[in-house]
Formats: sequence, C-alpha cells, structure tokens
Amino acid sequence: MIESGTETLKLVEPTFVPPLDPGFRPAVLANRAFAEAVAQSGAGVPLVLGLERLNGEVSRYETTVFAGDHPDAAQNLVYAERIVKFLLWQRGGWKVYAGGPAAIGDHLRAVYAADGERAFDFHFMGEDVYEREFTVASCAPEDVPAENEGGKALGRHLDGFRIGFDLGASDRKVSAVVDGEAIYSEEVIWEPKKHSDPDYHYRQVKAAIESAASKLPRVDAIGGSSAGIYVDNRAMIASLFRAIPKEDFAGVREMFLRLRDELGVPLEIINDGDVTALAGAMSLEDDAVLGIAMGSSLAAGYVSPRGTIMGWLNELAFTPVDYAPGAAVDEWSQDRGVGAPYFSQQCVFRLAPAAGIEIPEDITDAEKLKIVQAELEAGHEGARTIWETIGTYLGYAVAHYAEFYEIRHMLILGRVTSGSGGDIILDRARSVIAAEFPELAGINIQLPDEKSRRVGQSIAAASLPAIA
Repeated sequence: MIESGTETLKLVEPTFVPPLDPGFRPAVLANRAFAEAVAQSGAGVPLVLGLERLNGEVSRYETTVFAGDHPDAAQNLVYAERIVKFLLWQRGGWKVYAGGPAAIGDHLRAVYAADGERAFDFHFMGEDVYEREFTVASCAPEDVPAENEGGKALGRHLDGFRIGFDLGASDRKVSAVVDGEAIYSEEVIWEPKKHSDPDYHYRQVKAAIESAASKLPRVDAIGGSSAGIYVDNRAMIASLFRAIPKEDFAGVREMFLRLRDELGVPLEIINDGDVTALAGAMSLEDDAVLGIAMGSSLAAGYVSPRGTIMGWLNELAFTPVDYAPGAAVDEWSQDRGVGAPYFSQQCVFRLAPAAGIEIPEDITDAEKLKIVQAELEAGHEGARTIWETIGTYLGYAVAHYAEFYEIRHMLILGRVTSGSGGDIILDRARSVIAAEFPELAGINIQLPDEKSRRVGQSIAAASLPAIA
C-alpha cells in the first residue's frame, strides 16, 4: 500500500523485479489495478482534471474513480494526487480543476498548499513558473474548462543564414548554419552557476551569437536551447542562473527578449530536452517523439503527433514512477519515487553500494560515473545489475509515460547510456514491454543513431524560428 495520512492505494509487485531494488512498485501497475477495481465495482464516477497555464491554455485528463460513498473511496485520494503530480510536471499549470467527488478536491487543496505535503510544488508552479498563486478548484466534471492546448510549430526551418546555440552547465556551444548545414561551431567553457551578475550571462550569450554571426554574410534567425523552464522566450527557472538573487532575476528572465530586440531577427529559446526531441524527430522524419536524457538529472522533451512543441514543462525528473513507500527520495523536491533518482547518474550512485562497488567521495560526479562505467566495461557483474535495474525501471516507466503521451518513438540518451550500458538498458526495457505491455510493442525505443547525431542540437535549435 502507498499511504498519505490515512489514505491508501493498493500496489502491485512487478513480474520483472529490478535486481537491486526488490521493493520497486511501478506506478503504471498500481494505476491500472485501481482502474480495474473501479470498473469491477460498478460504482465508478468521472474525475476530470484540468490544468490551466498562461494565456488561457488548459490541459485535461479524464479518468474514473470510486463514488464518494464507496468503501474504497479513500484510494481515490492517493490515486488523484499522484496523477496531478505527474500532470503538473509534465504539462505545467498554476490552477488545477478537480472535477469529481468533493473529497478529492479537498485533499488536493490540503496537499498542494503553502504548508502542505507538496509545498515545494505549490511555490514552484505558482510564483516561480507562472507568477500566480497556485490554486486548486473543486467543481463538477462538466464544469472543468474545455481543453485549449496551444503548441508551436517550431523547428524544421532550415532556410537562410541561422545561428543555433546550446547553454550547458559547463560549456556553451554555438553554430553558424546555412541551409541546414553547420559551417562553423564553437564550444567555450564557462561556469554560469558561479556568477550572480545577470550582465555576465548576457555578455556570454551575446558573445557566442556574435562569434557565429561573424562567419555569416547576414543573420536571418537565431534559435537556442538550455536546461530550465522557458515560457514565451522568458527564463522562468534555470539551474544555470541559480546564483542570481531573486531580486535580480529579471535581468536574465528578459534576456532573450532583449537580445531579440537588439539583433532585430526572430529568436526562439526552449528547453534543451524539447530541442533534443526535435532533433530526433527531424532525423526520424516522424513525430510523436519523446526523448529522455539520463545525465546529472533526468531531462525530457516531446514533439507532438502534429509536429508541435506543446509548451509543456516535460520535467519528468519530478513525475512519479515508483509508488513504493520506501521509494528513493528526490533531494530537491523531497518527493518519493520521482524520475530523477531512477534515470540519472544519481541512480547509478544510489545502487552502486548494493552492487558491491565503492565510489570515492572526494571526486566529481563525472569521475564517479566513469569509475562505475569502467567496472561495467571490465565485466563486473554487480555493475551490470545497475544498468539492468535502470532498464527494468524504464520498461515500466515507458508504459506509464504512454498513459500521458502519444508516443511512436522514444529516444534514450545521456551520459548514463554511454558504452554498453545503453544497450543493457534498452534490452531490459524492451523485454519488460514485450512481456507486460504487448500493446505497446509498436513504440520504437532506441539510442540516437548516426543520422540523429548529424542533425545535432545546434542545427535543431537553429531551425526553431520561422523567417518572416
């Protein structure tokens, strides 16, 4: 059982048990068991969840729960809270409409409050991202606003003289792109997390753009990617800018709008995960692509079946995948069972002791990962079980993600997938899906191929704006 106060939700032991985590209880199995129990009870009622973002955009998610007077209605509360948690970090929102039994709305309001169990989410989604007070509104299912998904047809524009940039935690990259071909690339080491002056970041980004511009006869458009949350080309939350005091953050929040106006050309910047998914969609020549990168944390991006970037957060690092009461705790949000400790180097470090591998404490995380990966390549059986465990997690997570995304292709990349580890993860994930979720066997799960690497982040970023 997963518990929240006195509420419980029945959990299901997976057929494929992760070698190093026998307590793992996949979210997808618990949710499916709940749905089946509701159906068998004959006492199901609609629950419609709406999430409002900016500019009147609304996402909807429809499901069924026990009627409020049913003996098992307490399960509704945990089930609904975990669904809302996923939706918030997948799609974003400052207001949640809970269209269903009143007890669900009351529970969500208490949990997602300034002093509630999800106070982190309350502040993050409200004042930090959407600059509004986070709100939960109870209503009847029919009163949840109609879906109003925006989405931009960004990317795949390869005409003209373009600049693409990618802002990373340790380096910034920029390319000059002519009709879809990179004719110049530059990579500069920088340390953005150590600089509290917004003007430092402005100067660095402008210098990168000017470097690429010097190789072109003119600049028609600029596209960029960076870790963080960007809304209408405004930096709302970004780890690169964590040293900047809150009172000075407007200096980087409006930075890309300032650069666009100064340079006088179309400029678009979006989350690096979405650009990675876009690069995959361009190389695959198809849409409905979900990309996840297992690095220092978990990054993700999505290109819809219509070929659009949805304006969703896609922060799968904070979406639940494990409902076990003893699930791993995310160090930032303090929530259990969310993606970051399962699909990143954090997971490798967490599992290493159980695999019989000791990692020195006084070295960088990059060096720690290399030590464990070297053990894997040397044939250490314990090291192999780390990647088998991650692959098992992933198999169940893909089925879970498919409840919220329409997926035809899933790309897996990042430092954790380097070497033979990536193939181990894929083999195990595919085995789980084939046996447990045969209806999802059509999803193409792969590591980036050579064509995808040729498209690259910089070309995909450069292709974001249309030239008027």
